[in-house]
Parts: sequence; C-alpha cells; structure tokens
Amino acid sequence: MIRYKKLGYAVLCVTDLDKSIDFYTNIVGMQFVERVGETAYLRTSHDHHNLILEQAPEAGLKRVGFELEKASQFQDVFNYLEEKGLNPRELSAKETQELAQGRTLRFKDPLLGVTYEMYVEMMQMGTAYKPTNGLEIECLLHVVYETNQFDEVYDFLVNTMNMAVSDIQGREMAWAWLRVWPNPYHHSFAITKGPENKLNHIAYKVKSIDDIGKQVNVLKNHDVKIHLGPGRHHPSGSVFLYFADPDGLTLEYSQGMEEFPEENPREPRRLEPSLLTLDEWGGQPGKDFGKYGKLIVEDGEVVPQ
Repeated sequence: MIRYKKLGYAVLCVTDLDKSIDFYTNIVGMQFVERVGETAYLRTSHDHHNLILEQAPEAGLKRVGFELEKASQFQDVFNYLEEKGLNPRELSAKETQELAQGRTLRFKDPLLGVTYEMYVEMMQMGTAYKPTNGLEIECLLHVVYETNQFDEVYDFLVNTMNMAVSDIQGREMAWAWLRVWPNPYHHSFAITKGPENKLNHIAYKVKSIDDIGKQVNVLKNHDVKIHLGPGRHHPSGSVFLYFADPDGLTLEYSQGMEEFPEENPREPRRLEPSLLTLDEWGGQPGKDFGKYGKLIVEDGEVVPQ
C-alpha cells in the first residue's frame, strides 16, 4: 500500500524560461533556487524545489513528484508498482543528485502518459523560504486533469495509486476530488471530464486570505489575466483565485481547504454539478480558464502496455 507524505512538486514545460522564472518569482511569489542549463528550480518551503521549469517548444505538465511517508517504504512501493505492470525505474545516483533527492523511482501514467516520481528525502535548504513579492505560499496543493477517459483514470488513481476519494460530482461522475492519503488536504489531485486529456490547472496553498486579496492587486498591476475569483469552492471550502501564467497555463491560489483525519474521515459526498458548487459566491470562469496545458510525454520512460 502506498502511503504519501505529500504532493512534492510539479515539472512544467514553458516556452520562455527567462520570462517564466521572472513570473513565478516576482508575480507568483516563489523563491528561485538555481538554474542548470535549460532547467530552473523554485521553492515554497525548506525543500530544494517545489516547482521545476523546463524550456520546451510547447507548454504543459511533464512530471509530478510525490514524497513517500517514510524512506523504509521505498522498496515495497517499487515492488508493488512492478507487480501492477507499471515498469518503475529507480533513478541512478547521478540523476538523484541532480534533483537533490534521495532514492527516487519513476514511471508513467498508463493512460495519460505523464511521468510520476515517488521519492524519499529532498535536500533541505539552510534558510527558510522567503517570497520575493511578500506573498506567502505554503505548498504545492493540487494538480487537476481534464480527461476523456474519466472512469479509467479514476480507477487508476484510486485503486492503483491508492488515493482516497473526498468528493465526487454528478449523477454520472464528472468530477472527482482525491487526496494522497494519509496527507490530510481535501484534494491533491482532481479529475474532470473533458473532450481531451490535458492539464486543467495546478494550485498552491497560501498562508492567509490576505495573500489572495493582495494577489488580486499584484495581478491587476501587472496586467495578468484573472480567470476566476476570488471565490469559495463548495467541495473543499477553500477561498480561491485563478490566473494565467505567461503560457496561458491556469494557476490557483487556495486558502482554507478542508483537512481529513487519517482515522474515521467523513464519507465522500456526491455534489450537484452546478456553478454554485464551483463557486458559492456566484462567479463564472472566463473563457480561457483551464484552456491551455498539454500533458507532455517524457522521452525515455516506458509506457505500460
């Protein structure tokens, strides 16, 4: 059984690395760590990185990293993924050193092609995270996919990846909010039905609702498109703000998300598919909300058959 410590980081492909580094530090509020060639590492914690940006011809999500709860789990998780036919590969010492991580395995989502990592230990920086723009991000909170293989992706994430269901939406499920158990946050992953397989958005948890209010003005002052918000999500109870990065990828600030205990959590709810479920305050998403963001298939990894 996979037990997660947290959703650790995401790897985004961007079309102008210099522009994206500037945006994610000075607008989003992340701290730059280092740049190695065409790859940049940024953080929102003592971790060496919580976001990796890579120069690429097209923008999208390339990889998602999960930190396992304990180092002692690593081999059991590797064996489990092998038994499931997912062809995990343990990274070499050189690869893990480049990532500033301990033992790390990598495998592909058999349906979507995105690469997943599960790792133990990440180098801890000597100083606390310090935001460039005065806004305080606490962690990478969740990743959301749109998919035309909803039932299959749901089954894989729940029954193979061991994610716990927090809520679902619709008579015939069209949304599912999943947490990387036993991490308490209402969702670290969510999926929604759509005409294609793509990234919908990624979200970062901010320290206080003031950070969301301040970010509205930061975005307006820099002519950054706001897709939706501020508002309040019904499923998680969180206050949100959605906006676009330089490639049009949708980002979210989130604050106040419901947290679940490991033992005796509440049962998942089946929620109404309405705009008020999306936003209790009555907002409606702009036309470019979640529009851009490919799922990038990483070369050199084996897709299970």
